[in-house]
Amino acid sequence: MSQAPAVGLAKTVTSAPSVPYQLKFETVSGSGDDLQLRSLLDRQQFHDPLGEAEREGISSSAWPIFGLLWPSSRVLAHVMLTFELDGKRILELGCGLALASLVIHRRGGDITASDCHPLAADFLLENLKLNRLPAMKYQTGNWSRSNPLLARFDLIIGSDVLYDRGQPELLSQFIDLHAQPDAEVLIVDPDRGNRVSFSRKMDLLGYSHTETPISTLPGSGGKYKGRLLKYLKTSAH
Repeated sequence: MSQAPAVGLAKTVTSAPSVPYQLKFETVSGSGDDLQLRSLLDRQQFHDPLGEAEREGISSSAWPIFGLLWPSSRVLAHVMLTFELDGKRILELGCGLALASLVIHRRGGDITASDCHPLAADFLLENLKLNRLPAMKYQTGNWSRSNPLLARFDLIIGSDVLYDRGQPELLSQFIDLHAQPDAEVLIVDPDRGNRVSFSRKMDLLGYSHTETPISTLPGSGGKYKGRLLKYLKTSAH
């Protein structure tokens, strides 16, 4: 029987001179061998000398968000441990450290991770190496711009992706653009205030939805206050 992911003790390391930010390594247990994650030390890390993140609309305060392991991502990874993957093309939105994508990839699923942060692909590559996993598909996914390299998907997933007021509009449009007509959308949300607005936007696009409350973190436990949001396309638009 699969075990739920649990975060183990983190080992902090000082960055090499070529990496001007501090890192740590975290162990996430579940579904066989543990997953090792290379992540940023904390929210104080920042490095954007060429303004790449700024051009993607990422402020200095938001810069480190991609590189931290968040509770909602653990919940989503737990859902993906047993979710039926056969025959589905899957997209993870705003993947950050891509924990859920790594779980799907290790299970043999057809997963494409996506994020707009300029370092997300590099961190994903390092974490694939750490876990001795083969190459995985990754594409830049900026919700406010055209993403011509992204096709349509049968399952679209994300965790804690509704933290800005403008995201319900941008994300709903992005999802609808890249969703197959009978696609399923799963979002783990820590009860952020933008959830209701997002569901209204999805409803206008023809998606029905259900919400499942979640009160504990997987694995080692701990309190969590959030919901698994599930959307299904119910009509053509």
